[in-house]
Amino acid sequence: MTNPSLLILPGDGIGPEVMAEVRKIIDWFGTKRDLAFDVSEGLVGGCSYDAHGTPLTDETMELAQSVDAVLLGAVGGPKYDNLDFSVKPERGLLRLRKEMDLFANLRPAQCFDALADFSSLKRDVVAGLDIMIVRELTSGIYFGEPRGIFEEGNERVGINTQRYTESEIERVARSAFELARRRGNKVCSMEKANVMESGVLWREVVQKVHDEEYPDVELSHMYADAGAMQLCRWPKQFDVIVTDNLFGDLLSDAAAMLTGSLGMLPSASLGAPMANGRPKALYEPVHGSAPDIAGQGKANPIACILSFAMALRYSFDLGDEADRLEAAVEKVLADGLRTADLLGEEGVTPVSTSEMGDAVVAALDASV
Repeated sequence: MTNPSLLILPGDGIGPEVMAEVRKIIDWFGTKRDLAFDVSEGLVGGCSYDAHGTPLTDETMELAQSVDAVLLGAVGGPKYDNLDFSVKPERGLLRLRKEMDLFANLRPAQCFDALADFSSLKRDVVAGLDIMIVRELTSGIYFGEPRGIFEEGNERVGINTQRYTESEIERVARSAFELARRRGNKVCSMEKANVMESGVLWREVVQKVHDEEYPDVELSHMYADAGAMQLCRWPKQFDVIVTDNLFGDLLSDAAAMLTGSLGMLPSASLGAPMANGRPKALYEPVHGSAPDIAGQGKANPIACILSFAMALRYSFDLGDEADRLEAAVEKVLADGLRTADLLGEEGVTPVSTSEMGDAVVAALDASV
């Protein structure tokens, strides 16, 4: 029996630092749980541009298509701000998402009890929070045509087009309903049907998929701006939120701050099933490359570690091991260990990036 395959793309800025801590976790599972992974590594983003003149080579793209899962760190940085749009670091990530057809982006927002007081909202609002935002990832305004900056009369105009087909909405809706069945069995679909025709279509198609295939799941609809307000007012009213590419980008970042830090949040981008029945998948932390703290040992590796936990659950059918890893993270936080992004409370212990990774491994050891 062959080992599951994993492509690691550390990327730019703090990406290599947080990914180094994930490598410790992967090694632990191989040594202590007899769960060996065939791991390969490649370049994406600015580091790929520096080496090859492109943010993603065809060879790395081909490798990403062949493995069971891809784990990515972060891309970008001010060093690359003046590059042509076509070769900016982010284009490498967008190419991965598009060519792997990773249409469903899963962004959990979970507030660990030890961090409930760290959120900008009151403890009773966020304590026990566990919601999932399912964002459509390969269509919508980020990909629609026409797009660009054009001359119109004596001035320039910037154009982006919001475009969705019924089939694109149907498949991400199904992902949300399937996920809800394994959670709290509730889905809230968010759009702007009051002012956008694409929102009208979105609402109609989500409702149709629900009525014909998932009538057992509770479905509600909400305008995306009202949804943003409700996320800040009482986020625990939600279980699974499904929304389009643009609104999902905005709402998931807003939800991120309910938990206290972007450094805590993982994500999974899932596509159609492969020959083995598992979806094509890319896992990455929600945070960016944070070049201002790169190389200083200040980065929080937990989001990247939890992204690997999502890979264990969704790509490798190892839900119990994912639970084990998530419990280890929770134990470390309960013990008061904090990286720089989580300091501010009294009685906590500041730790570096590598020390946080070591602490999670120690908690895993204690769990066996």
